[in-house]
Amino acid sequence: MRTAALAWRQLRRDFKAGDIGILFAALVLAVVAVTAVGFVTDRAERALAIEANRLLGGDAVVRGDAPIEGAIRDAAQAPGLQSVDTVELDSMIRVGEGDAANLRLGDVRALGDGFPLRGAFRIAGADGIERDAAAVPEPGTVWMSRAGADTLGASVGDTVTLGTSAFRLAALVLQEPDASIDYFNVAPKVFLHRADLEGTGLVQPGSRIRYRLVVAGDANAVDTFTAVARANLGRGQRVETIGDARPEVRSSLDRAGRFLGLAALVSVILAAVAVAMAARQHSARHLTSVAVMRCMGAQQRTLVGIHVGELLLLGVIACTLGVLIAFALQWGIARWLESLLGLSIPAAGWMPALQGYGVGLVVLMAFGAPPVLALRRVPALRVLRRDLGGFEPSAWLVGSAGFVGLAALVWWKAGSATLGGAMLAGIAATFAVLALLAWGLILLVRALRTRLRGSLRYGLANVSRRAGTSVAQVTALGLGLMALLLLTFVRTDLLDRWQLALGQDAPNRFIINVQPDQLDPLRAFIAEQGVDAPVLFPMVRARLVERNGEPVRGEDYAGRSGDEVQDQQAQRRAEREFNLSMQTDLRDDNQVTAGRFWGGDTPAAPEISVEENFARDLGWQIGDRITFDIAGQRFEAPITSFRSIEWESFRPNFFVVASPGALDAFPASHITAVRVPPEATRFTADLVQRFPNLSVIDIDAVLTQVRSTADQVSTVVQVVFWFSLAAGVLVLLAAVSASQDERLLEGGVMRVLGGKRAQLRLAQASEFAAIGLLAGLVAAIAASILAGVIAVRVFDLPWTPNWTLAAAGGGIGVLMTLLAGLWATRRVLDAPPSVTLRALQE
Repeated sequence: MRTAALAWRQLRRDFKAGDIGILFAALVLAVVAVTAVGFVTDRAERALAIEANRLLGGDAVVRGDAPIEGAIRDAAQAPGLQSVDTVELDSMIRVGEGDAANLRLGDVRALGDGFPLRGAFRIAGADGIERDAAAVPEPGTVWMSRAGADTLGASVGDTVTLGTSAFRLAALVLQEPDASIDYFNVAPKVFLHRADLEGTGLVQPGSRIRYRLVVAGDANAVDTFTAVARANLGRGQRVETIGDARPEVRSSLDRAGRFLGLAALVSVILAAVAVAMAARQHSARHLTSVAVMRCMGAQQRTLVGIHVGELLLLGVIACTLGVLIAFALQWGIARWLESLLGLSIPAAGWMPALQGYGVGLVVLMAFGAPPVLALRRVPALRVLRRDLGGFEPSAWLVGSAGFVGLAALVWWKAGSATLGGAMLAGIAATFAVLALLAWGLILLVRALRTRLRGSLRYGLANVSRRAGTSVAQVTALGLGLMALLLLTFVRTDLLDRWQLALGQDAPNRFIINVQPDQLDPLRAFIAEQGVDAPVLFPMVRARLVERNGEPVRGEDYAGRSGDEVQDQQAQRRAEREFNLSMQTDLRDDNQVTAGRFWGGDTPAAPEISVEENFARDLGWQIGDRITFDIAGQRFEAPITSFRSIEWESFRPNFFVVASPGALDAFPASHITAVRVPPEATRFTADLVQRFPNLSVIDIDAVLTQVRSTADQVSTVVQVVFWFSLAAGVLVLLAAVSASQDERLLEGGVMRVLGGKRAQLRLAQASEFAAIGLLAGLVAAIAASILAGVIAVRVFDLPWTPNWTLAAAGGGIGVLMTLLAGLWATRRVLDAPPSVTLRALQE
């Protein structure tokens, strides 16, 4: 208790004297940066997940071929949850009366009151005005998808017959929830009130009816429901979340989450840089006072207890203040995001606050404890000889443990083994290069110092005179600038990629079931409509039956990976029908990631190429022989390559493609995608009239939803980026300011000896410019290389070095270092020399 009381008194004294102010400010800023980014990231991720669930109609859906009851139904009634039932079935849809009626097999969806729980239908009535639907169709009326209306020639006000009941078509659906889960549903869709379903007579024994239980609510309650539902799934049932959405939707959300994790990771690195520099200065300021205490008989353990206790007290106070400031900042940012995006952002959780405390204390002990432990070895003679310091071997052990803890924090905050490994390797390599180049700069300056004159000579001489300080500053500033430039590069590539992938020229109509004898007539029709010539891909329906001669069954994947969700996805993929296609060359949205693609050559025997994530889920490897059943015939081929696919292109893509000619013996239809301009309102109707067997899928609504989600994701990424950048600049300023005592002392001496303000300022500017130039140059190169690794390996983005941006970033780093250094040493010019010298000698 006595040691704790002394530690508290020491902390209070240091606060009053200002000796600990820089370390305290650096730690507070570090915790603010980490915690605020964590708060914003946590809330933004949950808000985006909720907003993305507009595409699902709820937060989770259980599908089944029988009414959903039992434990799953009970779980849906838990506090904090809302639930609604819908029913789907296929039925003939008739529009009109008598001989003029149009008849088509369609998808009928009966909706319960309250659907959708997330998002809204976008409909257009007889007046043609688009609006969000406040409820489901009124009893006695139906809505119809716009594509379905085009196919059937239906207009608002027409009579639509389902089974034995007739309904009035009240609106056309332009955008619907659930469309992005699987937009390859080619049948016209009709939506009616669930209360009207029984009267249609469509529900009969043997009818193929699909039941859906849609749930939404508090995130924790939804997670609990999902876990219960997965554990109690019966035959023919499955659980869907936004993770089951089409890859175009998932990729935007996944990349956003990785970027937000990268922003938090950068905050950890900046925190380490700032605290390391400040702790070093804090320790140096206590050398003399510790020597005096040694002269008065203080024991080593007492010194350690006082100074380590002071660090712990400082850490708790700084972390608490930093968390409170971060909470206030994120509250303001969240309110602004709510008004900007027009969505509700969930309340902040406690995890970011705990992370802030963890990061702050670990970083403080990793970089603050080693120099403090070294204080107990300070000799008493230090009172007379200021050049004597202390060396503590155990400090290296503490420092090593701290570095291991920091590496664990980096790994944890990365959320990805690849990202964490890349960052740790990048930090280590950058640190080594910076240290070597800094030492090279010192040797160069020593060699050239005699050839320089005036203030420039004095300023550059300071670089070599304080070799240890210069190396520490160059490495600290270089690592900090590298982290900020890395964040800038990745953010730029990410946003450019989204804008390019989801451009206004993306295809908005898929045309399927094109027969071989219709290829040329279809191309001619599309040309008549003024639409760009299509690329038609052959498509063969197949079912997986064997791998390497062993039968493949869905139940074989139960419990295979230990991840229940991944196993269920693999099980569905093993049991589903495949769309196989043939390709000669790969488009730019397909890249070979493993193996060898046949390219323009036609292999002597059939080969197949598989999308890499699809192959991973099913456990396929290069060289495996896969057998499919195609209309009763066997097709077998080895896997010779894996591919990555850019699903955001919205062009036809296939999980499995075969080499040219491999599928010629099997019956095939063709698929294509085209971009139809908004003014071509009759395109779909005229196409179906000319080719009645074709199915046209209008994905304009899906594109609108995906663009909306991507825009919101982009906005959140921008906000987090600018906040991280601002917090990082503040932390770097603290790092630069943390090692200025020696300069202040020398500046005071120079003022006493008659040095002019202009001479001192030029000398300081030359020193900071040299340090900043070296740190900025290495940081720009290191950030460019590391950005390429992360872009390709973590974000699945194509990457080309942007040296213009790197040069600009390096230049800004030099300027920022120069301005921060001049600002930190302004007291040399503003305060009388006697005051500066007295303050530093006390």
